[in-house]
Amino acid sequence: MAKQYDSIDEKLTTFIQQQKIFFVSTAGAEGRVNLSPKGMDSLRVLSPNKVVWLNLTGSGNETAAHLYENGRITLMFCAFDGPPNILRLYGKGSVIHPRDVDAWNVHIGLFPANSGARQIIEVDIERVQTSCGYAVPFYDYQGERETLARWADKKGSEGVKQYWEEKNQFSIDGKPTHILDDTL
Repeated sequence: MAKQYDSIDEKLTTFIQQQKIFFVSTAGAEGRVNLSPKGMDSLRVLSPNKVVWLNLTGSGNETAAHLYENGRITLMFCAFDGPPNILRLYGKGSVIHPRDVDAWNVHIGLFPANSGARQIIEVDIERVQTSCGYAVPFYDYQGERETLARWADKKGSEGVKQYWEEKNQFSIDGKPTHILDDTL
């Protein structure tokens, strides 16, 4: 039932654009595998082999740590309404920080403003795979949670940066995320 492709075609791009949630998985050479849900209108398809998403401030920063180590990343989308479908994007990811002014400015305008913007993750797609999704249940989308946006707005940019310093500099396995590293 699975089909593999070299790139994202128009039909798959439309499918991606219709999803309200997607999942990101990364892993270092050793340590824990990270799997995170993402939402909030934070992903854009730039070309048949490139996507970017706005990575918002959270309790951890595993994705960045793993991408600095080896770049491996998988994104997964599931149809929770309409025809069943699962789509996986396999590729190599890189991290763009606000301090990477030129690259940041190229992409940040693609997304709604968000005080919790931490990084932009750029993924070069190497393989695309669809599978049936027959066992994925139906769910009804009720709206976005505003909790993260309110939290980041209340903290302000300096408070968010302080949070990065306290909570986002290392993965749970102690790998550096380079969130505040100006030497890269």
